[in-house]
Amino acid sequence: MNQYVTGAIIKELREKNKMTQLQFADKLGVTDKTISKWETGKGYPDITLLEPIADVFRISVTELISGNAIQNANVSANMLRSKFYVCPVCGNVIHSMGESVITCHGIQLSPLTAEPADDQHKVTVERIEDEYYVSVDHVMTKDHYISFLAAASSDRMQMVKLYPEQKAEARFKINGVKMVYYYCNHDGLFLIGVNHGTNSRQKWPDGSRIS
Repeated sequence: MNQYVTGAIIKELREKNKMTQLQFADKLGVTDKTISKWETGKGYPDITLLEPIADVFRISVTELISGNAIQNANVSANMLRSKFYVCPVCGNVIHSMGESVITCHGIQLSPLTAEPADDQHKVTVERIEDEYYVSVDHVMTKDHYISFLAAASSDRMQMVKLYPEQKAEARFKINGVKMVYYYCNHDGLFLIGVNHGTNSRQKWPDGSRIS
């Protein structure tokens, strides 16, 4: 492990959660003197305590170690903040709801950066009853293809893995879907707001037409 939780991070998270050292210690089953040692750099929490500490602060162990949770007060699950990782060796697709350390085939993967859809990666989102039919106008050969399609709402992610020589299309339950993601193995990750790519003439629940 190249990084470890620091006393400064523990102190800042404790104070952010409006806990005294004693209150924090009681939740972990240690003494307030132990917490004081951690925060003053005179000791470190045992590795077995990292998960309980993260649970108290309602963050992941990765966020605890990296300190990212201090800059991101809202650490609740939100699929619209999802991160995607794709292994360049096997094409494995990994989805994460927060900060993660992802490796595949011995390679540490970086989260993909989604770009707006462009003319070379045109997508159509059509509403059909209670589903969205999503299709991408793209070649699907062994060398160049769309690897996956995903539909994100605030509380769920629907994902369909695609393979060469099949159509770049999928159906998703509407379920509050706001964004559609799709990944080209040559050009990377793209996204589109669902109303921007929809060609259906049906109406949204508020009565406005889908453009």
